[in-house]
Amino acid sequence: MRPKRFVVGLTGGIGTGKSSALAEFEKAGASTLSLDQIAHEQAKPGREGFKSIVKAFGKNILRADGRIDRRALGERVFRSPAALKKLEKATHPSILREMEKLVASLEGVVIVDVPLLFEKKLQNKFDATVLISSNPAAQRRRVQKRDGLTPMEVRRRMKAQLPLQAKRRLADYTIDNNDTLSQLQVKVRTLHEGIELLFGGTPNGNAD
Repeated sequence: MRPKRFVVGLTGGIGTGKSSALAEFEKAGASTLSLDQIAHEQAKPGREGFKSIVKAFGKNILRADGRIDRRALGERVFRSPAALKKLEKATHPSILREMEKLVASLEGVVIVDVPLLFEKKLQNKFDATVLISSNPAAQRRRVQKRDGLTPMEVRRRMKAQLPLQAKRRLADYTIDNNDTLSQLQVKVRTLHEGIELLFGGTPNGNAD
């Protein structure tokens, strides 16, 4: 019997284009989820993640309106490995529980954007994994343009993640995103078609 769903973990590095790839998978017909979006929802006042973050870092990370100052928190955790670990310990359990709940409500091919998929050894939660890779210069350019960070801040964030070459060895599929959005669209749609064909099996390959 064909299973109800085939769940794919999508990952990459900061500035490699995971969000763009996720959007293209959705246009191709897949159901999609983003752990960053789940984390954002969990960090809203009253949610489980919000309470855990405030408990871990104190009320001095809150803005005047009672919400978490995400930029200030980001600067703090990416400057300190210990602070980053504290944040992950506070937030990951509730984020993963919410992810599993949402995945269980979906059918067909489901693509989940998981930034730290390999760092946190979450491969066993997915039927296959896809890496969106890019060269370092393209990563830095995208992040600086998108987030308005300094080159030093971008380097800190890149350094906090597992190198892309290491992720490439772990992924079932790799899409290189060094060119135009239209080229990324073609690669994503081709891979989505292949996953649909193999739905119910175990994909193993590379799409460049």
